[in-house]
Amino acid sequence: MPALQFELTHTQQHSKARAGKITTDHGEIETPIFMPVGTVGSVKAVTQQQLYNDVHAQIILGNTYHLYLRPGLEVLEAAGGLHKFNGWHRPILTDSGGYQVFSLAANRKINEEGVMFQSHIDGGKHLFTPEKVMDIERTIGADIMMAFDECPPYPSEYKYAKDSMELTHRWLDRCFTHFNATPSKYGYTQNLFPIVQGGTYKDLRTASCQYIASKDATGNAIGGLSVGEPMEMMYEFTALCCEELPENKPRYLMGVGTPWNILECIDLGIDMFDCVMPTRNGRNGMLFTTRGVINIKNLKWAKDFSVIDNQLPNEVSQYYSKAYMRHLFVANEILGLQLASIHNLAFYLWLVKEARKHILQDCFTSWKNDVVPVLQQRL
Repeated sequence: MPALQFELTHTQQHSKARAGKITTDHGEIETPIFMPVGTVGSVKAVTQQQLYNDVHAQIILGNTYHLYLRPGLEVLEAAGGLHKFNGWHRPILTDSGGYQVFSLAANRKINEEGVMFQSHIDGGKHLFTPEKVMDIERTIGADIMMAFDECPPYPSEYKYAKDSMELTHRWLDRCFTHFNATPSKYGYTQNLFPIVQGGTYKDLRTASCQYIASKDATGNAIGGLSVGEPMEMMYEFTALCCEELPENKPRYLMGVGTPWNILECIDLGIDMFDCVMPTRNGRNGMLFTTRGVINIKNLKWAKDFSVIDNQLPNEVSQYYSKAYMRHLFVANEILGLQLASIHNLAFYLWLVKEARKHILQDCFTSWKNDVVPVLQQRL
């Protein structure tokens, strides 16, 4: 069972933007790539068939914290892992649950061993250690497992960010020790990605990147950004990390972001992205299109019978009218939430595919500079 393979196909001239291919036991992923978020084993309001046929997703996410609580490890193991449980037969990445422990769980207590917390569902007490998180992710069966880390808030004092980073590094050592000592449960290769932390301090970020790079993992992630810091600061620290992390491994920027955030970070050297924005904003009536951003609830769309976006290669965007979509939202019809989610995800996957095409043609940066102002328009 070979480990994840990354082939760097092309790097654009005069830019860090790159096109590549990740090969896993559940299939290939062309980069740059956006990964729809399926927190509890389900991308909200979207079926697996729609992810295949309309969204053209190549990989999706699950979340360790949420899947551990529901449906639980006993059910997942009996099913043969998340792929068989939810019927998604392409690659899956699982977040370690570290962010959710720190953002959702109550009464959390952090120490060297791990984190004791109370479930946001029923108040039950649980302990996450690096070793336990590895066992949970082994049971979920993700192709790419994320290391257990602490994600410090923004802003954080220097001492807190430094102590947190060093704890994350010690936890990472334990993650790798346990990961290497435990086999896959389901007969295919799983891969462990470490996560860069260090807050918004250049020396800490540099040190963390260097420590993560020394582990020679099959890929590396950048965490702790897009957590409230100014956008330009996010770009600055993304660029710093891309300079430090190895070129021959995929780089995953966690939790980012808007379409223009994604294009800017591709230009800095990022390969992989995830964010809840396309589905969450879609359920609130915000549609991302090739011509700009639409608030579909606005009265101006009530008699606009043109399709949502005739430039996107999926049935939803080219079939349903803006007027009908507005009607669904005004009438509180659940179909509107589903169609908006599919459309936005399809837009995001179209966007990274277009980015890849322009990287291969050595014209990504000029295309990005032309398209970003259009995508940012409020229609």
